Amino acid sequence: MAPIRPILREANVTEQQWRVLRVLAEVDELDASSIAKEALLYAPTVTRILRELTERQWVVRSIDPNDGRRSVISISDEGRKLVEGTAVYTVPMLSAYAEAFGEKRLRDFIAEARELAKALERFSPDR
Repeated sequence: MAPIRPILREANVTEQQWRVLRVLAEVDELDASSIAKEALLYAPTVTRILRELTERQWVVRSIDPNDGRRSVISISDEGRKLVEGTAVYTVPMLSAYAEAFGEKRLRDFIAEARELAKALERFSPDR
């Protein structure tokens, strides 16, 4: 991630915010717990990040039409512009990482990292 950090700093977005935005850029909408799982972040951390991203108008929170007690989050046009603007630089880097490590190994590593994050969530200081 080190080579990507200057790009994110220039875009005025944190690494964690960018991870959330990238997840949302790939789907129509998700709930907060699904975002946490996909972005490999603790749920309480995602709650804070979503508040910040909502204030910056990079994401939109709405009520789930199938369950009025649940909210879903989607990326806004401004958030999508940010992701697309950084993708010009980040996608080639991430592709190079996959090529250097091996795509299957990288997918397996990410799956294991997700499971580790899930297992360690109960130890989160944000809880």
